[in-house]
Amino acid sequence: MSDVRYDAATLECFAAALFVEAGMPHDRSAIVARYLVEADLMGHDTHGLAQAAGYLKDLKAGTMPADGDVDVISDRTVATVWDGGYRSGVWLAWKAVDEAARRAKLHGLAAIAIRRSHHIACLAAFLPVATDQGLAVMLVSSDPSVKAVAPFGATEPLFTPNPIAFGYPTDGDPVLIDISTSGATMGLAMRTKGEGGRLPGDWLIGADGKATNDPDVLFADPPGAFLPLGGLDRGHKGFGLGLMAEALTSGLGGFGRADDPSQWGASVYVQCIDPEAFGGRAAFERETGWLARACRAARSAPGAAGARMPGDSALARKRAGLADGLALHPSILPALTPVAAELGVALPEPRS
Repeated sequence: MSDVRYDAATLECFAAALFVEAGMPHDRSAIVARYLVEADLMGHDTHGLAQAAGYLKDLKAGTMPADGDVDVISDRTVATVWDGGYRSGVWLAWKAVDEAARRAKLHGLAAIAIRRSHHIACLAAFLPVATDQGLAVMLVSSDPSVKAVAPFGATEPLFTPNPIAFGYPTDGDPVLIDISTSGATMGLAMRTKGEGGRLPGDWLIGADGKATNDPDVLFADPPGAFLPLGGLDRGHKGFGLGLMAEALTSGLGGFGRADDPSQWGASVYVQCIDPEAFGGRAAFERETGWLARACRAARSAPGAAGARMPGDSALARKRAGLADGLALHPSILPALTPVAAELGVALPEPRS
């Protein structure tokens, strides 16, 4: 990471200006900028502002429409399908969590499936939209146009890392789970390849069936693939979770790999649950808070840091970034500099 730090608000204004100049409405640009910077604040720096250059490229090409709304395919109040028309996936994901949360507070739970969304960036960034309202939320994504992960027992890439995020409130900080169903994300592998490095673990598989940490294997002939979470030994678990994600996203949305789409995008599933409609919010948070404290206090090996809850590190990073400024990955601003120059947007000023 660079030693140069930026105020989060400055980065949001910079990113929003880029999207406005690219033709996106002001209110939508502000949403996209907010959640890209939120991802960087949480430490998910392959899925924050690192994605902006690709989004702006698609805006310019017209493959991500700058405006317009969703087409409602079906709506049964607690079960809804939207067609996003490949509009901003960040905006669509925020809109879906916000709407599912509103409906869950009325009906106990609500789910929205989105087909033909553009890429939705960092799933964890959207979880507080619901958890801050005392709701549990699940967010799942896949990309039916991309083949990257091999089924367990095979070497051929067939589907995507299919992240699953789940957040819920406690009587303290919320728990924010965000995992890929493969051993590595595509963003991390592509960044590592660009830097000429290797992944921290043998999370890929070559056509020869051997596990490897070399991202070049993904571009071999025939190509290798990402391994499901669990690797060569226990990858049936990640494979199962990946299949679940495919069913919830493309399956429920009614559009996916069987349609052979060619455009980069996403199928998305969002579900919000109101604990008040079940055993009550107070009882829910009492239980989830007790378990969170017990996990953090659990006995650990001598010298080990001990257990932490999913989201603890992300929230700590966010608080530090808001207080002390955010250090961006050194690849981010260089990628955005020519785009900013083309759009006439000044680069962000670092903190003094």
